[in-house]
Amino acid sequence: MTWMTRAGRFVALGGALALALPAASAATEPGVGPHGAARSGQTVLEARYDLGDLAFEAPSAIGYVGRSEVSGTVYYPADLTGERRPIVFVQHGSWATCADKEAGAAFKAAQEARDRAEEQGDEEEAARQQEIMERAGALLWAWPCAQGTERVPSDKGYDYLGRALAARGFVVVSMGTNGINATAGGQADTVYRARAALIEHHALLWQRLARTGGGPLGGALVSARTGERVGAAFRSALDLGRVGLMGHSMGGGGVMQEVSDTQRTSWPDGIRIKAAFALAPTSTWDNEPVTRTPFAVMWGTCDAVNSGEYYEWNSPDNQAPVFKYTLEGGNHAYYNRQWSPSTGQVMSRNDALPGSRPGSCLTQHAGSQPPTDQEQLSEAQQRRVTSNRVTAFFEYFLQGRKDRRPYLTGEKPFPGEPDVTTTLYDAGA
Repeated sequence: MTWMTRAGRFVALGGALALALPAASAATEPGVGPHGAARSGQTVLEARYDLGDLAFEAPSAIGYVGRSEVSGTVYYPADLTGERRPIVFVQHGSWATCADKEAGAAFKAAQEARDRAEEQGDEEEAARQQEIMERAGALLWAWPCAQGTERVPSDKGYDYLGRALAARGFVVVSMGTNGINATAGGQADTVYRARAALIEHHALLWQRLARTGGGPLGGALVSARTGERVGAAFRSALDLGRVGLMGHSMGGGGVMQEVSDTQRTSWPDGIRIKAAFALAPTSTWDNEPVTRTPFAVMWGTCDAVNSGEYYEWNSPDNQAPVFKYTLEGGNHAYYNRQWSPSTGQVMSRNDALPGSRPGSCLTQHAGSQPPTDQEQLSEAQQRRVTSNRVTAFFEYFLQGRKDRRPYLTGEKPFPGEPDVTTTLYDAGA
């Protein structure tokens, strides 16, 4: 069944402006979505694990060269008793890996100087500034980071989503992929398979923890608030038959690789991925079909990075429901708080092209030529529309909340949102 209105294959308009989520890692969350989840309001805790900067190596059959960390930030309900909880794995995209402030400042200054030189036709100066950028970039995209330099914690940039989902009864694991980011150059044909393999690696660790209360995570998982070990609390508390995936940018490509029709046959025994949500996903190397797993993609009209047209590629043949959300005035970085300018993190920025007037951005999607001005969404607005749909999506597909469906398809608007979101929906065969 296909829905149809304004934009072709369905539907509707919605958008994002409501109350921001509290930042405390162990606080009682209010009903953060306008759909008023009955389970929101649970106390949310945060934990972390780190098994080493070079603990992961992709299977040799993939052909990917490079090691990555096995670490993650975890958001979960304080009360894990009762029914087993679904689990959502989150994978961030490609960004700077090391928070070297001096290198970050040098990189940005050289980038601005290079752009000026190019505008003036000074090729020699442009080349000199490019060399400065490359030297600074080697420090910013190193792995492991130089001694005394902290990593950029991109895995923590989706904390607003982690807390919103945990308040609704999910366990959320946001994994680090800095090592893959640092080694991905020249490996476009294998990097998404390596990212998919990293997802499975984390899933197996959590499966063992849930079954036995032990394994590598048993002694490594510690409370962000107290520093105490909390691994034992997850024994018999998780349902690895109800797994969701969420990825951003290249992480979105990794997620879509993992749920591709061919990759499904390699899922570990006892682990079943029920749905995937990709934020501004980049495209996998060969665009393998994704027709059997429900998925949603979201992108912004002022996002110059997104290139994964997964809805268009798969909706003619999908056997499962698929969704596409287009945010008028949305950009690429704002989905991740660590990448956004309000945090002051090294290399954070507003990556939309500025429009002709303050507060506007230039459209970047292929269907808008020449580019036009649009009002840019604020960080809070873009995260609100994201939180609304991500939480409703996983509630529907992992918790069976049928009342979420009309919000996802656009039949019902999310209350309090401005008119900035277009929804495409196809129910599948």
